[in-house]
Amino acid sequence: MSGVRVFDHPLIQHKLTILRDARTGHKEFRELVEEIAMLMAFEATSDLPLRTIEVATPVGIARGAMLAGEELAIVPILRAGLAMEAGILRLMPTAAVGHVGIYRDPETLQPHTYYCKLPPDVGARRVLIVDPMLATGGSAVESIGLLKQRGARAIRLMVLIAAPEGIRRVQEHHPDVEIYAAAVDERLNDHGYIIPGLGDAGDRLYGTR
Repeated sequence: MSGVRVFDHPLIQHKLTILRDARTGHKEFRELVEEIAMLMAFEATSDLPLRTIEVATPVGIARGAMLAGEELAIVPILRAGLAMEAGILRLMPTAAVGHVGIYRDPETLQPHTYYCKLPPDVGARRVLIVDPMLATGGSAVESIGLLKQRGARAIRLMVLIAAPEGIRRVQEHHPDVEIYAAAVDERLNDHGYIIPGLGDAGDRLYGTR
């Protein structure tokens, strides 16, 4: 699927299967989301530019590499994206963090933004938008639009599970944004939930249902 990268790493797929299981409690669910996000971010940032440097070891000079120039911003979509943020920050603790708050109307399934706070230099950063589910695509399209309005151009969307309908919607509105997913599932049901999916990610993360 053009513009979409689906990770088939064994550790990601193993942990995603446990995540889907209805018997998995919210503590383990939250830990798994953080772990999968960290593993996915490792892959999604594999093309970051490097610069060559030399460092003094206790016994000599070593030629090494460090990240060169391109800073990262992590932007979780509230609330479910927060657990993914936590996992990525364990890997890249110096990344800047923004937050976008969006809720989906249960009747119309349309997104409504209630909060947006981004790094002031977001336009100069590579941005990784994170949300466990890409269902209808409304929240993702809205978030990408907000970031572009504030100058962001290098934007990637990272989700755990995507529906084909959500992928199509993002690509229709923002064809320049790459999508990273651990799985692409069958479809949406009449309530906008991904089938087979994993249920409501926010409720399962925080034990609110």
